[in-house]
Amino acid sequence: MQLTTLCYIEKEGSYLMLHRIKKKQDINQGKWIGLGGHLEAGESPEDCLLREIKEECGLTLTNYRMWGIVSFCPQGAEDEYMFLYTADAFEGELTECNEGELAWVAKEKVMEKELWEGDRVFLKLLQQEAPFFSLKLCYEGEKLVQAVLDGTELSY
Repeated sequence: MQLTTLCYIEKEGSYLMLHRIKKKQDINQGKWIGLGGHLEAGESPEDCLLREIKEECGLTLTNYRMWGIVSFCPQGAEDEYMFLYTADAFEGELTECNEGELAWVAKEKVMEKELWEGDRVFLKLLQQEAPFFSLKLCYEGEKLVQAVLDGTELSY
């Protein structure tokens, strides 16, 4: 099972997003996502969050919040638990990312981007400022076939 973090950094009504277009053999190829990555041995989710953000965009987060845990159950692939964060304060200058192009995307325009179907579910929860949540997302290929929020199946 994989353990990962994902963060949407906020500034002036926008999220910093990564358009995944640089890596070969990338499951996220062509998608717009937040920033984050895999936990390394001995790391807490917060350790991973801070390291990945620094590596991917050069910023040091100074205020962040965990919103929930997202469980992915992709058919034919390894399950993943993802710790979902937002951050609204940071230091440093934005650098280039070797995984794709970074861009500030107005929150009201995010849903217009090419996103995973499940990302749309948790991005709506962030917009609604939902209390801490557990979200299960099951995929067959790129198709979302089940979404369960705090034990209740969602229609989407």
